Amino acid sequence: MDNKKKKRFYIRLIILAIMVGAIVFTIYSNVTKERTAILQVGDDAPDFALVDMNGEKHQLSEYKGQGVFLNFWGTWCKPCEREFPLMDKQYQEYKDQGLQILAVNVGESDFVVQKFIDRKGLTFPVLIDDNKSVMETYNINPLPTTLLINPEGKIEKIITGEMNEEMIKNYMEQIMPI
Repeated sequence: MDNKKKKRFYIRLIILAIMVGAIVFTIYSNVTKERTAILQVGDDAPDFALVDMNGEKHQLSEYKGQGVFLNFWGTWCKPCEREFPLMDKQYQEYKDQGLQILAVNVGESDFVVQKFIDRKGLTFPVLIDDNKSVMETYNINPLPTTLLINPEGKIEKIITGEMNEEMIKNYMEQIMPI
């Protein structure tokens, strides 16, 4: 009888351990699911609010009705450096037609970013993502990565890597409000 009780105790203990493990795994999966969800074309662009180099707050949802060229970049990124003057040129062309560029710098100091902006003579808003939370929300890797967000707030296209001027022009036209 004593052996049966011991055996039953251990079986119950094992079942309990498995159940606790399953519960912990389920909770962990649900908590981290949002972080690991990969954004795809057609998804709603997650809303965020960041401050630009002039101290102005930009909230993505406030641009509904406009096309948003959302670019993630770093000052050390050579392709980013090459495409910025081309982006700025197209921004000048299309900004009055309902198109906005939001360039999100990932984790660099205001001083370094401002020096870069001044050197390149950029005119579009450059936002700072100090803690890389927006970068993580959008699962950005590598830099540069650009998301085309249509006037309805949906992701139209995700571009990783460097773009030439023709590509930038075509992409901007693709998200232009009608």
